[in-house]
Amino acid sequence: MEKIYTSLGLMSGTSMDGIDASIVKSNGEDKYETVFDQYFKYDEEIYRELVNIRNKINSAADLEANSNILIELEREITLFHANICKKVISNYSSNIDVIGFHGQTIFHNANEKISKQLGDANLLSGLLRKRVIYNFRENDINNGGQGAPLAPIFHQLLVNQNKIDLPVCILNIGGIANITAISSKDFNDLKSYDIGPGNCLLDEWIRKNSKERFDKNGELAKAGKTDKIILNQAIDNFDNIKNKKKLSFDVKDFDLNFVRGLSLEDGLSTLTDFTSFLIYQSIVTSINFDKNKELNVLICGGGRKNSFLVKSIRNNIPSNVNLCLIDDYKIDGDFIESQAFAYIAIRSILKKKITFPKTTNVKNSCSGGVLVENY
Repeated sequence: MEKIYTSLGLMSGTSMDGIDASIVKSNGEDKYETVFDQYFKYDEEIYRELVNIRNKINSAADLEANSNILIELEREITLFHANICKKVISNYSSNIDVIGFHGQTIFHNANEKISKQLGDANLLSGLLRKRVIYNFRENDINNGGQGAPLAPIFHQLLVNQNKIDLPVCILNIGGIANITAISSKDFNDLKSYDIGPGNCLLDEWIRKNSKERFDKNGELAKAGKTDKIILNQAIDNFDNIKNKKKLSFDVKDFDLNFVRGLSLEDGLSTLTDFTSFLIYQSIVTSINFDKNKELNVLICGGGRKNSFLVKSIRNNIPSNVNLCLIDDYKIDGDFIESQAFAYIAIRSILKKKITFPKTTNVKNSCSGGVLVENY
């Protein structure tokens, strides 16, 4: 009889506002069952500290210069994770076999072979007396990959198990937008890549120009007017970045200089149109599919809640592309990544592949994650 593992996945995204926690049961291959999902908001102090330190980190040298601050903040974040894990585990009757601990990304630059996530797996393992898998990106980067995106293998499982018609694309709009194209049930046929900014520019603009953290439903952007000249210049500049063959992105790869001087609403409108253009352009031009057939594109991640952004994407894609929320398939779009890291942690224990040449540009499909048993 095959073993079914129970895994707790923990994910904190580039919005840095809190942690998504999911418990998944899986054989690490072709079966999964989600039994728990919950969001835990960071304390205001942790949120402010994360925003402040990320603004200071633009290079490997900055990581070293701020090492003392990072060590202390890493401990705070780990203790926060440990406390929520204790709450989750105490309310869950079955044993947790492993914890998939992504940590909080502070800096990612695959070209420099650096992907820094805050989170002390040794401390977490010791506090919880559980096996912890962390550092999911390093092995891929060391083998020539970009270390991102990592969720495609779970996207494949999700599509297979829910019997979603192929071909299909999973569009994740987090801080960075990425897309997974699924044309068959074979992991090796997966194609995925980072598109560019998702929520990151919108969130940063509104944080700098108001007391809010994000533009709820895109209402402020909807009230603004896009500066077409600035928009077109920004698109041209982004094309120059793509021409440098950058395959994965960090929020630090983009800045707000091109909308400086615009009002809050006009800036958000321009940034929304910029973000949506990159997304629908990617759907139209970068994915090979039969233009005479229907293609389903399922949106997950926090950006799907920005109805103005989603409408902007929908208004510009071809009529044979069906853009919908992944929630329409009775799948909770808020917890795809935390579920993914729960699943990937199981694959890591089993030494199974988690990244592939067409998902991260790694030379050969490879496993990933580091196991810690500090008890």
